[in-house]
Amino acid sequence: MAEPVKVRRLTDQEGQRLQQIVRRGSTSSVRYRRAMMILASAGGNRVPVIAQLVQADEDTVRDVIHRFNEIGLACLDPQWAGGRPRLLSRDDEDFVIQTATTRPRKLGQPFTRWSLRKLSAYLRRVHGRTIRIGREALRCLLARRGVTFQRTKTWKESTDPERDAKLDRIEHVIEHCPDRVFAFDEFGPLGIRPTAGSCWAERSRPGRVSATYHRTHGVTYFHGCYSIGDDTLWGVNHRRKGTVNSWAALKSIRAARPDGAPIYVILDNLSAHTGDKIRCWAKKNKVKLCFTPTNASWANPIEAHFGPLRQFTLANSEHPNHTVQTRELHRYLRWRNANARHPAVPAAQRRERARIRSEKGVRWGGHPITEAA
Repeated sequence: MAEPVKVRRLTDQEGQRLQQIVRRGSTSSVRYRRAMMILASAGGNRVPVIAQLVQADEDTVRDVIHRFNEIGLACLDPQWAGGRPRLLSRDDEDFVIQTATTRPRKLGQPFTRWSLRKLSAYLRRVHGRTIRIGREALRCLLARRGVTFQRTKTWKESTDPERDAKLDRIEHVIEHCPDRVFAFDEFGPLGIRPTAGSCWAERSRPGRVSATYHRTHGVTYFHGCYSIGDDTLWGVNHRRKGTVNSWAALKSIRAARPDGAPIYVILDNLSAHTGDKIRCWAKKNKVKLCFTPTNASWANPIEAHFGPLRQFTLANSEHPNHTVQTRELHRYLRWRNANARHPAVPAAQRRERARIRSEKGVRWGGHPITEAA
C-alpha cells in the first residue's frame, strides 16, 4: 500500500509564514489556497480532507504537496506563463540571484541594499564575468525566481530543546490514532468593527462597509476545538483567555469520547494550558497533552482551519455586537461541519459521531441532536 502524500516537516520560518498567509489572507487566491493546503497537510490532514477544505481536486492537492517538498515556499507562486527562450544561461541566472540576495557591503559596495539600477550596473562590471541585463529583464528574473523587494523582518526561532521530540510525538499520534486526536487553540482577539474583505460585485462598484473609530464593545477570544478523526470544528467565545475557559474546552473534548479511551490533545504552551489544575485533571481523565514547541504554534492542526473562519465570518462583515458575531460564527461552524466529508471514516462510526455531536451541543450551549435509531 502506497504511503499517504504529506508535506515534509516545516521549518520555523516556513510554518510562521504559512500561518501568517492563512490567518491574514492574501491578495492572491492561488497563494492563499496553496498555503492552506500545505499548512493543513503539515497538521496531519489527509488529502481528501484538504481537498474538501479548499474546494479543489485531490490531484491538485497532491501536486502542490509534492511541489512544496521539492522547492519549498516558492511553490506558492506557480509559473504558468511561457515566452521566448531566455538569453542568460542557468549559471548566469544563478549568479544574478546569488548577487541580489547578498548584502552589498559584503561585495565591497558602499550601500546597504540593492536597487535595480545599482544591481544592473554592478553585474556589468563585476570582476571575472560580465552579465548584460536591463532593469526590466532583471526585475522579471528576480520575480520568476521568487526574489522580491520587501521589508526586513525578525524571526522567532524555536529555542525549545525538545522541539524535534515534540514534533515527532505530534506526527506519531496523528499518524497512528487520528480518531483519538484533538486540537485546541484560541483565535482572536475578535473586536466589533466593520472589517474589509472581498466579494463579487460590478466593476468599479465594490461592496462597502461603514467606517467607525469607536471600540466600545471590547474583544472576545474564540476557544476552538478540532477533532481530526471526524473533521469536526467547534468552540465558544469568551471575554478573555484563562485556565477556567481552557479547562472547559478540554472537558468538552473529553466528552467527545465518552467511552473513556485515552485521547491526545495538541495545544500550545500558553500559561493557561500548562497549569497544575489542568495537568492533574488530564492525568485523571486519560487526556494526554501534546504541546507544540515554543514559537512553533503552526504545528497545531487547528491553525489551518482558522483561516476560513476569518475569511467567511469576519472579513466583509459589520456585526453590531458580540452576540451577533458569535451567532454568525456558530452558524458557519454548523454549515462547515454539515458539509465536511471525510471519506476515510467508516460507516460503522456514524452513530458514534452523532452521539459526539449531541454531547458537544449540550456542553457548549446548543441543542442536543436526536440520535438516529
